[in-house]
Amino acid sequence: MWTNINHVYCSRDSQNCWAHLAGTNAWHKVLTGAADGVTNVYLLLTTAKGNNRQAYVVRDGAGNIIQAYL
Repeated sequence: MWTNINHVYCSRDSQNCWAHLAGTNAWHKVLTGAADGVTNVYLLLTTAKGNNRQAYVVRDGAGNIIQAYL
């Protein structure tokens, strides 16, 4: 779904990244499993937020973010 990114959160803990999506008005975790993948999705989400652009976000059945595109 194309959506605005309201907020992006990450911490120093391994693969801990979350995004608050305007389309669902909820926080969604970036699915873990590949450290580079989490980092890349984080960078894409912060780029979208910083440039006030929408991102296309794909979520799994549990609501985790599994893919994102600009």
